[in-house]
Amino acid sequence: MAWLINFIQYLLFYLLITTIALYAVKEFAASEAASGLAASSFVIGATIARIFSGYLTDLLGQRPILLTAVAVVAVASALYFPTNSLPLLIAVRILHGFAYAFASTAIMAVVQTGMPSSRRAEGTGFFALSSTLATAVGPAAGLFLVDSYSHAVLFGVTLATSLAGLLLALFLRIPAHPSAGAQEKFSLASIIHPSVLPIGLFMLLVGLCYSGVITYLNGYSVDRGLTMGAGLFFVAYSVVMLIMRFFLGRIQDVRGDNLVIALGLVSFCCALLLLAVASADWMVVLAGALTGMGYGTLMPACQAISVRLVQAHELGTGISTMFLLMDVGLGVGPVFLGMLVGTAGYGAMYMFLAAVLVVASALYVVVHGRHQDFRRQQVQP
Repeated sequence: MAWLINFIQYLLFYLLITTIALYAVKEFAASEAASGLAASSFVIGATIARIFSGYLTDLLGQRPILLTAVAVVAVASALYFPTNSLPLLIAVRILHGFAYAFASTAIMAVVQTGMPSSRRAEGTGFFALSSTLATAVGPAAGLFLVDSYSHAVLFGVTLATSLAGLLLALFLRIPAHPSAGAQEKFSLASIIHPSVLPIGLFMLLVGLCYSGVITYLNGYSVDRGLTMGAGLFFVAYSVVMLIMRFFLGRIQDVRGDNLVIALGLVSFCCALLLLAVASADWMVVLAGALTGMGYGTLMPACQAISVRLVQAHELGTGISTMFLLMDVGLGVGPVFLGMLVGTAGYGAMYMFLAAVLVVASALYVVVHGRHQDFRRQQVQP
């Protein structure tokens, strides 16, 4: 049930992210910049919420935060219908993103609380498939509903889906919170947990590299005449990630973090280098498969690591710390990478990102990899 709730939250995001900019242009005659803000304002709301979501989840408990968040998501979904101006649309998007961040933090904390520590990486990997499936289904479904019907139908599906998420949350059995209320004073450590900060900085660099893929893949494919390969990129990504989830998490639990992280880093680096030199569609599809094995492995693996680095009553803070830093990488990356593309081209950008990933690899070794055995001894029951 938690898997389905998480899938629904991500599905709502992907249903709208690919369609809301066009809606702003058609309904409110928005400029290109304004329509882009209408789409990205969701991320603004989510980033703001990440500052408080972990702390409040730990303080108030997982169930009340989850139920409140999914209820606000349903309200935000209903508000798309009466919205009659661009500023109101942006406000609704910010509210939706804000509630989404709280819901995703709380549901991850719920899952981690009920998961046996000896199988944490395996369970986290399977749980991460909910967001992967939403990535594969959501954008295409949103475009289909708009092209075949209308934005009103899309909003209707969005509202019905959000209500299904609320219903599931009401019936979800949530393990007792270890010590809700243990943290009462809000501080910088409530936003960025010191123990998770090092691995979070690693994921910031990884997120920056991934932002170059998701933001510029379409422009890259048009520039090089590889649109067919780009269309199959995320299909290959999803299929490979699905297959890898059946055994990589278990390997991480038994053999430790370093083997799985090394596989992810090498695969992702190869994907970026392949994109830099690709001249045929099959090369782009192969890069998609390697990205699934790379970024698709690193994200759940580091989620499992971040949970093991905090105490049971700090799960929310630990999870939100990693999400916040990863979101920073995903958010600021396109700004700087856009300037690089404009001056040096797509090939140079992907070469640069491969170099960034090498730096990230060195950072991982320093902050976590060389201490892996010690850390694992500290967290095992």
